[in-house]
Amino acid sequence: MEGTSYIELSKEAVENNFSYLNSLVGPDTLVSHVVKGNAYGHGIDTYVPLALEKGAKHFSTFDAHEAYKVHQVTDGKVPVMIMGMILNDQLEWAIENGIEFFVFEFDRLRECIKVAKKIGKPALIHIELETGMNRTGFEFDKLNEVLRLVHYYPDQVEIKGICTHYAGAESFANFFRVKAQFQKFKKGVKFLAKNNLKAERLHTACSAGAVRFPKSRFDMVRIGILQYGFWPSQETYIEKIKPVGIGDEDPLKRVISWKSRVMDVKTVNQGEYIGYGMSYLATSEIKVATIPVGYGHGFSRSLSNTGRALVKNSRVSVIGTVNMNLMLLDVTHVDGVEKGDEVVLIGNQGDLSISVASFGDFSDQLNYELLTRLPRDIPRKIVK
Repeated sequence: MEGTSYIELSKEAVENNFSYLNSLVGPDTLVSHVVKGNAYGHGIDTYVPLALEKGAKHFSTFDAHEAYKVHQVTDGKVPVMIMGMILNDQLEWAIENGIEFFVFEFDRLRECIKVAKKIGKPALIHIELETGMNRTGFEFDKLNEVLRLVHYYPDQVEIKGICTHYAGAESFANFFRVKAQFQKFKKGVKFLAKNNLKAERLHTACSAGAVRFPKSRFDMVRIGILQYGFWPSQETYIEKIKPVGIGDEDPLKRVISWKSRVMDVKTVNQGEYIGYGMSYLATSEIKVATIPVGYGHGFSRSLSNTGRALVKNSRVSVIGTVNMNLMLLDVTHVDGVEKGDEVVLIGNQGDLSISVASFGDFSDQLNYELLTRLPRDIPRKIVK
């Protein structure tokens, strides 16, 4: 049964973006494809097999539930790394199935050693250092205890990585804070190495870090938003591409398109209000198309009277209040709009496009927020 809207993922765009990423980081740096937040709204079940087909060699998730889904859809063919939440009672599954995970506090470290000893397989861990994000990670005064545990149980832990996370690498304003974190990370790695703890890989950079700070790439980068065709921020794009307005092309292509269909078309007389309340008054006779998508489907209510969509190769305005399941479009100046016509909410139609970034222009949503709020039950399909 088809839903009221659907999402298309472009195979060509994925291939293009992966090629750009590989040229950006070079052959010696592994790209870990971050698929948290249901693959940034693209859908783990649909996106991950496509990424695998196009050459992905490593995936990162936030929690064990996401890691389980990735492990299932890839048949365990590639490494999966949990960067955030894994409950103690999930550690046995992770260790048994070779799932990598961050360790940033002692309860998890001690428990994974205990579980690894019980099942006879080492825990594949990444030791996270606190360098200034002040979120998760071992403080430097705790590293001696980390060393003691790791060296005392060499058969129970395999150090796959040493890592940290930057506090806002996408913004110029955070430059000195990120630089300080980079230096602190190197100091921590050096201290651990002097005490006979070395990792298979060092990794600190997310999409913004990988673009803006080449030295932060080390052996692996954790790429989220960039692989889907979006820049972490306008600042990142400007700094990397340096557009001058003539001949500049975005090297990334958007993977996602979000589409629906016209449900109904009607004429509203001058002087009539449209939809709930009195937020929009028809100042002349207008033609209104009803679209079966609302805030319950991820189209923010804050886009009432401000949002845009594409219908019959024309850009049209959202009018009235966005409902839970419906929105209204002013199609007065678009000829021949009929029930069943395609409506593009994100993506291209003819020579026009609606970008995810444009939602930020009309609401308080970030790229990341809008994408990850797209409901999981919207059908997703791969197109050329």
